[in-house]
Amino acid sequence: MSVLASATRITRFTAVMYKPHYLLYGILWVLALEGTAALVTGLDWHPAGATVVRIVVVAFVLLYLRMVDEQKDLEYDRVHNPDRPLVTGAVRAADLRIAMVLIAVGAGAASLALSVGSAVMIATALVYGLALWGMERLFEMIRTNILLNLVVTYPVQLLVTAYVIVSAIDTGAVGARWQAVAVAVVFAGAFLQFEFARKTTRAGRSDAMLYSNVLGAKGSAAAALLCAAVAVAGDLALVRPWERSGLGSLIAWIALPLLLIPAFGSWRFVAGVRPDHPVLPAVVFILALYLVLIAQALVLP
Repeated sequence: MSVLASATRITRFTAVMYKPHYLLYGILWVLALEGTAALVTGLDWHPAGATVVRIVVVAFVLLYLRMVDEQKDLEYDRVHNPDRPLVTGAVRAADLRIAMVLIAVGAGAASLALSVGSAVMIATALVYGLALWGMERLFEMIRTNILLNLVVTYPVQLLVTAYVIVSAIDTGAVGARWQAVAVAVVFAGAFLQFEFARKTTRAGRSDAMLYSNVLGAKGSAAAALLCAAVAVAGDLALVRPWERSGLGSLIAWIALPLLLIPAFGSWRFVAGVRPDHPVLPAVVFILALYLVLIAQALVLP
């Protein structure tokens, strides 16, 4: 009965804290990353069985990291997010830790079925996620300085990106060239523009972890827009649309006008239309960019 009760609590936690758009993000992330890396390393790309395995692994690892965050942010959430499942008792720390072990074992086994390199990279990402928990508990500056926190925590995203790239190289979907590594810049820029946008406000909230508290409202909004520009510039530099013609050139240039989406969000915020930086344009930009990257990988030679 206790096992069933624990499974029920984990299911409810997942329903609350792992919304469908997180899963959609994970799927598009892997497809766009693998496809773009294949394109810029000179390989034809179509999703295969190994791609599906990587999608499943990344989807569960994102849930694993969500569980880590729920526990390491417990004290902060008791003040700022009192409705979170761990704060309310809707889920227990023991439930989360058991689920994390199961996810780690499953992700490791699935990745090992693809290659040893895949298993090593996903294990590194999982371990780093746990290390973040320990570092935040040991060092107050990491907990309280949001820019330092970003520097320390963001590498877990890079490690998941590295997992996809290394695994795709090992299974022959991506070529082992420097361009495969450079693709990470595109995805870092896309994610970080969302990260800055969601923690930017003009409202005086000195007790909250916000980039606008450090950079100022306009500075934080500018950082979000700059990250979006880096993502698009990275894609253009790798795909080189000016060297293509016809439909291929058109598809390769599509990423550029996508910058109007985060620019609109930043304009609304800076113009004083709303006190908080709108998050929806940041989300739409990521999803639209990933869809464009997938289209480029499927259509461009």
